[in-house]
Order: sequence, then C-alpha cells, then structure tokens
Amino acid sequence: MMDVIRSEWTKMRSVRSTMWTLLVTALLMVGFGALLSFATKANAEGQPIAALDAARAGLSGVTLASLSMAALGVLVISGEYRTGGIRMSLLAVPRRLRLLAGKIIVFTVAALVVCTATAGASVLVGFAVMRPAGGDGGAVAQAVVGAGLYLTACGLFGLAFGALVRHTPGALLSVIGMILVLPQLVRMLPGEWARSAHHYVTTNAGLQVITPAEANPLGPWAGYAVYLAWIAATMLAAAVLMNRRDA
Repeated sequence: MMDVIRSEWTKMRSVRSTMWTLLVTALLMVGFGALLSFATKANAEGQPIAALDAARAGLSGVTLASLSMAALGVLVISGEYRTGGIRMSLLAVPRRLRLLAGKIIVFTVAALVVCTATAGASVLVGFAVMRPAGGDGGAVAQAVVGAGLYLTACGLFGLAFGALVRHTPGALLSVIGMILVLPQLVRMLPGEWARSAHHYVTTNAGLQVITPAEANPLGPWAGYAVYLAWIAATMLAAAVLMNRRDA
C-alpha cells in the first residue's frame, strides 16, 4: 500500500493544476477574508469586536474555496480518465479499490494540511485587521480546524464524483450542484418536512463544524458526520462502479 501512496503523491504533486488550484484556494480564503474583515471593521464604527466574530469574518472565503477544492478533487482522478493514464495506473495496481484508496489517502492528507494552514492564516489576517477585544479561544480554534476539515471534505466530494462520473465537466457540475444548488433548493421547498430536512442536506450540515447555526438541530460534529455520510455514500457508489466498469 505504501508504494501506491508514494506513486499517487508523486502524480499529485507533479501535476501543475494541483499547485495552481491549492494556490487559488489560499488566495480566495485570505483575500476574501481580508475584504470582509475591513468591511466589518468599518461597519462596527469603533465598537469592540469579539474574537469569534473576527474569526468568522476571516473565514468568509470558505464557500468560494470549497468550490476550488471540489474542482481539485475531481481533477485528481478525472484527469487520468481524460488522458488515458488510468490504464497505466491500473496496470501497475490491478486492484482498483486499492488504487482508489491510495488517491483518497494522499488527497486527504495534502488537503487537510494546506486547508487548515490557510484557514489559520485567514483568521490571523482577520485579527490583524479587526483587532478583536477578546473572546472564546476554544471556539476560534474549532472554527479554524473545522474550516480545514470542511474544505477537505468538499475536495473528497469532488474526488468521489470524479470517480463516479469519470468526465471532468460532468463531475464538476454534479459536485457544484450538491454543494451549492441542492441545499438552497431543499430550503425553498414548501412544507414542514422541507424545513426540517434541509438541515441534513450536504453543506447545510457540513458548515456546522465552522459556524454552528442555532436553528440547525445538529451540533458541529454531528453536522460534519452527516456531511461525511453523503460523501461516503457517493464514494461507495464510485468504488462499486470503478470495480465493475472498464477503464
């Protein structure tokens, strides 16, 4: 398994799009967070700002960054199908589920490190701009760690759809629909069941790990677990089809 992991790490870091996408993610997080931090400070009109509010302003770029991470997850595997490189990968690793597991492990570790570091940098920028008066340091730390976990999960969602669809545009549209469109669509449906169900839909649940909403009955970790369940179900379907279909 270590040979598979080393191979996948070599492939991932040697592809130019990987580094560019990670750079775009960092720029979106830090840049958008800085802009909102300046705007929040201006609107505060000299009133003291809590540390948690400053951290949330610094992390305001999470939604945009989640799309770039989802795109990276798609490209990690769909790019091989597009170029035909997947055939060489399967010749080297005939056990397809082992190959998929190697991609998941490498992507998860790389994304978690980069996204958590970027979230920390975004919060530091927010603090430097807003100079908060103080607050709950534990809640701020959870927001930073939660942002790293959430963005990593969005990337894994993209990887799952990349393996499932095997076509880059189709996989990108699918994962964007699940991250952005479906949560809002369910929210707009009539009926009491829709008002309750939308809390459990993909990113509505996953975002609880960063900024818990009081209206959502799920706690931070329960919401994140629900989001992971969506991703796991998609990944399971992708694994079954990957094991059955021709390359």
